Amino acid sequence: MFAGLAKQGVRTIRGAVLERIGDQAPYAESRPITVSDLTLDAPGPGEILVRIEAAGVCHSDLSVVDGNRPRPVPMLLGHESAGVVEQLGEGVDDLELGQRVVMTFLPRCGDCSGCHSNGRTPCSVGTASNTEGVLLGGGKRLKRDGAEVKHHLGVSGFATYAVVSRRSVVPVGNDVPADVAALLGCAMLTGGGAVLNVAKPAPGAKVAIVGLGGVGMAALITARALGIEHVVGIDMQSEKLELAKKLGASDAMTSPDALAAAEQGEKFDAVIEAAGHAKALETAINITGPGGITVTVGLPAPGSSTTIDPLKLTAEARSIVGSYLGTAVPEHDIPIYEDLWRSGKLNVEGLISSRIPLEQINEAMDLLTSGLAMRQIITFD
Repeated sequence: MFAGLAKQGVRTIRGAVLERIGDQAPYAESRPITVSDLTLDAPGPGEILVRIEAAGVCHSDLSVVDGNRPRPVPMLLGHESAGVVEQLGEGVDDLELGQRVVMTFLPRCGDCSGCHSNGRTPCSVGTASNTEGVLLGGGKRLKRDGAEVKHHLGVSGFATYAVVSRRSVVPVGNDVPADVAALLGCAMLTGGGAVLNVAKPAPGAKVAIVGLGGVGMAALITARALGIEHVVGIDMQSEKLELAKKLGASDAMTSPDALAAAEQGEKFDAVIEAAGHAKALETAINITGPGGITVTVGLPAPGSSTTIDPLKLTAEARSIVGSYLGTAVPEHDIPIYEDLWRSGKLNVEGLISSRIPLEQINEAMDLLTSGLAMRQIITFD
């Protein structure tokens, strides 16, 4: 039955396929990503077809391109996306055609121990599917010239259309713009979740964000949306320090300045590390005050290491917590950010640094590598 469905429902799409891992930058010259036509099968049971409206270019995409997070290739990239439901697979009866949905890059099976951890640990089934480059149900729906193409994190959102598991999407109101909706599925879940679900700063707390990329800025605007007045942005790029202030930071400074201030007793109750670098984590730990919590959501290169003073953890009753995807349960957390945005408290639009066509994806990876970009949004005609 499904084979017939797929045969009848095959469509041609346009997408950004990673051909090789580990090419040297600049990617505008080595061009590891090819924008080409592919065929997309109809959704199977428990799946949906989504017309992609907007997709964010995230460091997790770059980490596949540069080889820090190896994945099988060829792979259609993209995981931070939003779009409109165009077809429902068998058994999907809780969505409507034309409804806007947010993609989430770690689907949850609902049955494993990770799914019962309230967001603390990833779904083991979803993780295995993502590693293999297939959808949650185990299948692949993409082909190019008759050869299969892998899915990226169950989404493959750098394309005009995507077939995904129903468990990979969360519906939002159609009043939420597509570019805002896309960012709710990764940047906001990860950065915002580090504040909302892990740090949980009390009113009057002093909060610092180390690393002001898209995820770090999402943590910053979430802290402000929750009413935290003392939020300090920390980064080595002056442009990002200025933007942090525009987005509501009470102050912004470089890492050396933050460490110097910490030596004089200016420490924080909660510090979010979102740079994905071992030295950034050291900074975050060293500026956390007694009784405070350091939350790391950045993904450093494999094999990197950092140094801590273990005595301080005990003597100062401090905590260091790792948080993957903001310790989020997407179907619970995304409506929270949606409501905060709708109330005018959460400036998600402020995270967008530019809008680009799909054909500029290699150049977008170069800009991300430079550290100058926050969220470049791919838009589709």
